[in-house]
Amino acid sequence: MIERTDTAKSYRLSRIKSKIAWNIALFFAVLQLIITLTPFAFMILNSFRKQFDMLQQGVFHLPDPWYFKNYVEVITHGFFGFFFRSVIVVLISLVLMLAVSSFASYPLARMKFKFNALIYAAIVAMMSVPMHVTLIPIFKLTTAVGFYDSLKSLIGPYVAFALPMSIFILTAFMKTIPKEIEESAEMDGCNRYQTFFWMFLPLSKSGLSTLAIYNGVAMWNEFAFANTFLISPENKTLPLALGQFKGEHALNIPINMAVLTLSVLPMIILFIFFQEKLVKGMIAGAVKG
Repeated sequence: MIERTDTAKSYRLSRIKSKIAWNIALFFAVLQLIITLTPFAFMILNSFRKQFDMLQQGVFHLPDPWYFKNYVEVITHGFFGFFFRSVIVVLISLVLMLAVSSFASYPLARMKFKFNALIYAAIVAMMSVPMHVTLIPIFKLTTAVGFYDSLKSLIGPYVAFALPMSIFILTAFMKTIPKEIEESAEMDGCNRYQTFFWMFLPLSKSGLSTLAIYNGVAMWNEFAFANTFLISPENKTLPLALGQFKGEHALNIPINMAVLTLSVLPMIILFIFFQEKLVKGMIAGAVKG
């Protein structure tokens, strides 16, 4: 009877501790949600106000009336030109980055050769190089090859600076794929290329999706290289549109909020549709690695 009583007490105590822990976690989760959503609420609500309504109404009150002409103003002043140029640059950069990182990760993860560890260490070391330290050398190189003031000037730096982290993550991901899969492919007569394209790439979809979303957001928001290499209005990407609209409408905060809302909307939609793949890729790398 004493043992049963002790067991019941310990069970109740563990349940109480579990409830307390969950309540604390829930509190901090709600707090984090509030902190995260507050800037979005400020941005979206004030994008539907007239220029001086922010001075007359509270910034977190519902607009009265709802003013949609800010979005009309933004769209009719070339917003979609900036938008599509950013889409082109990000898509091309992501395709090249994923192709190169997957081609590099496979031999580093699955093949044994003399300089494997040295090459991998060098790639990992490149992660410590600050991106903006290379602005002047890349500017000189871009000017020398004739890519200055064109979208091609952004693709190279975007791919180059995304590769070290991508290869590091994808190599660790490919190392977790069971060796038996590779051996069975070899027994079926597959060579290295067939094993890579038919087995490893399909099995690495979660890792590739994670890298695409992670690097895609960084490329979409990148400003320093775009501001340095692009000067013509017909070549500027979306981050530069924010600076242009801010200059033209310095005192009209609602229009600037409308530009920001339209700029972040594609990334939010992308995350909503692909968040499951992102989480799966992160969990797979964390648990198996």
